[in-house]
Amino acid sequence: MIYRTSIFSSTLSSAGLLVLTACMLAACGGANEDQGLAISDMGLQASAEAMRADVEVLTADRFEGRETGKPGAYAAGEWLARRMKSLGLQAAGDSGYFQTFRYKPHPPMQVHGHGDTSLTMGMAMVREIVGKNVIGATAPVVDTNQRWGVIGCHHDHLGWGDENSLWRAEAEGDSALHPGADDNASGVALLLELASRHAVAPMVDHPLMMASFSGEEKGLWGSNHFTDEPTVGMEHIDWMINFDMVGRLKGDTLAVYGNGTSPVWNDILEECNAEEGAGFELVLSESGVGPSDHTSFYLADVPVLHFFTGQHEDYHKPTDTADKLNYEGMVRIADYSACIVQKLGALDSIPFTKTKDSTNDDAPRFKVTLGVVPDYLYSGTGMRIDGVSDDRPAAIAGMKKGDVVVRIGEIEVLDMMGYMEGLSKFEEGQTTEVEILRGGASVVMEVTWD
Repeated sequence: MIYRTSIFSSTLSSAGLLVLTACMLAACGGANEDQGLAISDMGLQASAEAMRADVEVLTADRFEGRETGKPGAYAAGEWLARRMKSLGLQAAGDSGYFQTFRYKPHPPMQVHGHGDTSLTMGMAMVREIVGKNVIGATAPVVDTNQRWGVIGCHHDHLGWGDENSLWRAEAEGDSALHPGADDNASGVALLLELASRHAVAPMVDHPLMMASFSGEEKGLWGSNHFTDEPTVGMEHIDWMINFDMVGRLKGDTLAVYGNGTSPVWNDILEECNAEEGAGFELVLSESGVGPSDHTSFYLADVPVLHFFTGQHEDYHKPTDTADKLNYEGMVRIADYSACIVQKLGALDSIPFTKTKDSTNDDAPRFKVTLGVVPDYLYSGTGMRIDGVSDDRPAAIAGMKKGDVVVRIGEIEVLDMMGYMEGLSKFEEGQTTEVEILRGGASVVMEVTWD
């Protein structure tokens, strides 16, 4: 991959872009974690190395997959609070950097996830789970009418394989550490990268809140709690940008969800994409509702954006590891995001707009699945398959990664909504024709649903 010149660094090159030193990088996982901010001019590669270092720490065995309510998640939160402090962020929780929430799930609980699955938690043991958001701010939180922007992510994952795991052995009673590099150590690393840049060259004049939520994988618990009991008044929050699964940039394709939640978004996205070094092929979705923490803010009438680099076969499996991330791609996203934040800071207001949501009540209900991972970055006609699960209907019928589903029975599939409408017409055990495009040629297969 050819590395492109950074938007952010080229904008500030005359002043010299300051980033974390190698000394600070070494402190990320070692005995000197509480060391204060140390910065020097190291050039563009330092951003990639800083994010790699953060991802490698968060995915280490000592944090045990960061499952909400477990010791590993608490330890990861403590590490994250120290990183925020080292970058000059002020404590902005209800107890230092932490905001504690309690949740008692009521079974059955719907599995949270992006993939094609109908699994549920079932009759889980009902016990109170205690989680901790980690929140820092670029200025002290005081009771004023000061405007705020929120940059968010989530740091929790699936531990040793919770009810959301898609690892086949998990269903057979086995367990393995799920490191969650892309989901979502990548988002945490990107948040910390923007915090480090702001510490030495502020992106906006008004304060920013850097919020890392827990309980996202369980059902947006942490961000829901924050919007219910915010540490600054929700009426003072102008916007929220969310990073979740931003570590697997392929080529130039970047998904940005929520562009319909404010009339300012499209112009800003286009302007920053035209800056030197950007040039993304943006896949936009207007809806403010989706399976990540921006939804909680959208439902509180805050304009949101959610950045996402796409689904992959390692999603919610032990194979989502740090070595598979595209760190130079993450630098490009950081550059692009910094430009967006800068332009937001120049606006007097960011109006909120409600959108027609592409999930929940607008989505057809279905009882069957193909057993595939949809390619959520595909913008053509149909539903392109990004992964196929063994021994499921698609695999048994002979479907492969890269096939594009264009018809299910009599239902024409133009997009994801058409795909879900097709699934909604069938019951387990029925057999129907499914038409795919493979290499541009039409192939009709017989699928028996499970």
